[in-house]
Amino acid sequence: MEPVKLVEGYNFDDHTTSDVRVCFKLIDEQPEWFSCHSSVLSQNSKYFADRLGQNDIRSNSCIEIECPRAEYDHYVKMLKLMYLPGESVVDSFDSVKSALGVLRASNSLGCELVTKGCIAYIEAASWDENEEEEILEVARSLGSDAVSLLARLHAPSADAVKNVFISAIRFATCMETPFPPFLDDLKTSAQEQIDFMIHEDDETALVTMDEDVRSVVQEGTTKLLSGLRTGLDLLATEFDQSPDLAEKGILSSLADIDWVANLLAKIEMMHAFVSGWSEISDHILSVVHDKKYSSGLWAVKAKLIEVTGKALDAVGYGTVVLPASSRVHLLKTWLPYIQMTKPLLDENSKDETSLQMDSDMCQNIESAIVSMVLALPSDDQADILSEWMKNAEQFRYPDLTEAFEVWCYRTKTAKRRLVGGLNGSSNPTVSL
Repeated sequence: MEPVKLVEGYNFDDHTTSDVRVCFKLIDEQPEWFSCHSSVLSQNSKYFADRLGQNDIRSNSCIEIECPRAEYDHYVKMLKLMYLPGESVVDSFDSVKSALGVLRASNSLGCELVTKGCIAYIEAASWDENEEEEILEVARSLGSDAVSLLARLHAPSADAVKNVFISAIRFATCMETPFPPFLDDLKTSAQEQIDFMIHEDDETALVTMDEDVRSVVQEGTTKLLSGLRTGLDLLATEFDQSPDLAEKGILSSLADIDWVANLLAKIEMMHAFVSGWSEISDHILSVVHDKKYSSGLWAVKAKLIEVTGKALDAVGYGTVVLPASSRVHLLKTWLPYIQMTKPLLDENSKDETSLQMDSDMCQNIESAIVSMVLALPSDDQADILSEWMKNAEQFRYPDLTEAFEVWCYRTKTAKRRLVGGLNGSSNPTVSL
């Protein structure tokens, strides 16, 4: 075995100068004895200092220590490291796994110098998930020495989380202008980590309620919607040059809007999305309905239904409260588009599976539309239902039969249910 030199001049396992032998005893195996020096052991280990003070050790100069087989090499390395100056202990490791093994051994034998060297190495190294769990386990026995080791695992302050969250939102919503294409991977990562951070986390939820954070989310949402509008304005020119690239650009923009809509739903800001989407809806459809795209942009047309479905769902089930006029406008804008586009997508999806719309999503959109219709004033319901029935034979989706039946029932019973004061009585009576 290669000698390990100490500054004082002693060598580990040097038979000529040693005055004590150490053995890490293994069950059913021939023990290996290491020649050591009592001054080195006593100086660097409380365990060895106590053992060397006992009469039986002084008489035969031998110390036996029971050692688990899996830890044997770590105990031996710990013994060798006791012969190094403190600044050299850290440089002797080449992996976190090795340092953790030696740390367990040195901590059990009270080798303070080696323990500090192990901690310094581990604290500066990168960990994988399994090593992190092992570090947490070892740290429980280290007391105050674990403070520096665990510093990176401590929960950051609310201000630190807030600052990172704001920066991530800015990347996730392409708020940096201009936004270089090579940062798309960072944008995707930011979106994924924001989703992870806000998932069932009470502390992060407090950050998302911060006014500064919500202001940046609002700004990012506006930025994405504005970016879609700009992309649609440039679509005609880009489509002539490269239809595939043009469609890919719009799809990317819609994917970002879809993501931010999901985020807004989780932090109770869907009104920002619904109002913004409603504002640009007429412009979106004026572009998509152009004859130039009558036989193309199928992926974009499908994504538009998916994104619109989130707005319809929010309004239909009361997450976002809008006046009746706004709800009517949203329905009359998108219902004809959905009626006409869905069967075309179904036809084209026979040849291209990527265009197939999820059946559960379609059912959710249909249910949201029914709910919205039923929440409108009866005359507005009548307008929408009559237009729907004119096209129902040709376009079977969405099915508003349920809304039609409820409207008929309400119409038939309206005079009986609403009596008296609604027609001018000073003491109105409403019977429901």
